[in-house]
Amino acid sequence: MKKYKIGYTCGVFDLFHVGHLNLLERCKSYCDFLVVGVCNDDYVRNVKGKEPVIEERDRVRILRALKCVDKAELVDIATTNDKMLALKRFNFDVLFSGDDWKGTPRYLQTEADFAPLGVSIEYLPYTQGVSTTDIKQKMK
Repeated sequence: MKKYKIGYTCGVFDLFHVGHLNLLERCKSYCDFLVVGVCNDDYVRNVKGKEPVIEERDRVRILRALKCVDKAELVDIATTNDKMLALKRFNFDVLFSGDDWKGTPRYLQTEADFAPLGVSIEYLPYTQGVSTTDIKQKMK
């Protein structure tokens, strides 16, 4: 039996690479059912200030094909930025996030919002040495 029933994480997952796979496999190791929010193209363009290489519907399709992902759905800017909206939509008991967010004002507030609801946050490390930005640079 795993520590959590339903886990949630979200990200862009453009140019899917081993770092993405490592993250998702770690998430799945903690929960019975893993939901992945895939940030839509509008989020990538308007919040990250980048043009996605792989369009949103294809990124969702790639994630749905992974055995460690039980459900993958597009999420908009509001749902990506406001984890309470994500919680209402996906009803998870744990949010997985990169450890670089730990201790930030945004996540301290999210922890406070989640605590009375019994929802946890697990901060996971990033895979060192691989990133979508690095892959794009190598391709140039």
